[in-house]
Amino acid sequence: MKRNLGRYLVTLAGALAFVCVVSACANAQDKGNQKSASPGYAKRAPSTPLPDGGPTPRTADGHPDLSGHWYVGVLGKEDALLVGSFGVNDPNVLPFDPKTTHEEKPSFQPWVIEKLKADGNFKVLEDTRDPSSLDKLPKADQIAAIDVELVHLARNCMPGVHGMGAHGTQFVQGHDFLAQVTETNHDYRLIPLDGRPHSADPDPSFSGEARGHWEGDTLVVDTLGVDERVWHSDQWRIHSDQEHIVERFTRPSMNYLTYQVTIEDPKVLTKPWTSAPHRYTLNHEEMLEWYCPAEIHPADDEEMRALKATRERLVREMQQEKQAK
Repeated sequence: MKRNLGRYLVTLAGALAFVCVVSACANAQDKGNQKSASPGYAKRAPSTPLPDGGPTPRTADGHPDLSGHWYVGVLGKEDALLVGSFGVNDPNVLPFDPKTTHEEKPSFQPWVIEKLKADGNFKVLEDTRDPSSLDKLPKADQIAAIDVELVHLARNCMPGVHGMGAHGTQFVQGHDFLAQVTETNHDYRLIPLDGRPHSADPDPSFSGEARGHWEGDTLVVDTLGVDERVWHSDQWRIHSDQEHIVERFTRPSMNYLTYQVTIEDPKVLTKPWTSAPHRYTLNHEEMLEWYCPAEIHPADDEEMRALKATRERLVREMQQEKQAK
């Protein structure tokens, strides 16, 4: 079973960072009081984006051929998160450079904001991207972050409309369909391109009912009927039966693919939300096996065991500190 520690470090995720946090804390304990720099933050040579690679490949009917194995960022490899400052500060491993590209946050209805707050402070994960930062937080905040991450790891097993996968995404394009396979949990979807309309009342499903059509050189994928249990991200855990997702895929050159999504949901959002253009690059490796261990047996998942052990230690320390007062 493949163990991918390089998780999707974007504004909508925090799982990788927290796993690194736990590992860093464990290493620090093992080494005692040795003074050393934070693991993974050694200076490295600047990463280099892939060249364009030539013109856009096309199918026999003249449309861009999206077929290929794609990774997030502009480096064209899965281990991109090991480049630079553990990937956190390297814009080349991100779907867009936040210094040059703005992505508006979803405008949630007031009731959604209140429910998200009640369900858990997922924002605390944003403060733990540096593996040396967890132990700088108050112990109560550390425990809160662990609780949130345990929920996050369990929900990682849930399929859904992934757009482009956190790990590798494989497209196989035919005349009348596009097949999409993501390495994470081997999720897949088949997107018809033959002009068929949506069902009158599609049954809810985790991937929804997708229909694709071409607008010039852009493939537009229209999706309805997404099961309400699906999360879009840690910060977007609620949607309704009226959600409407429109994805746009373009391949401007051989090595690059651009993805952008618009989400309409009048019950949850005050206005439609559109992402920034996200960039992906071509990789020539084969997809590997990846299954969510928490789905198979939570007790066998190394990350979950480490998080629970850290939580138990923090609780003991807080109790001891309280008794000492």
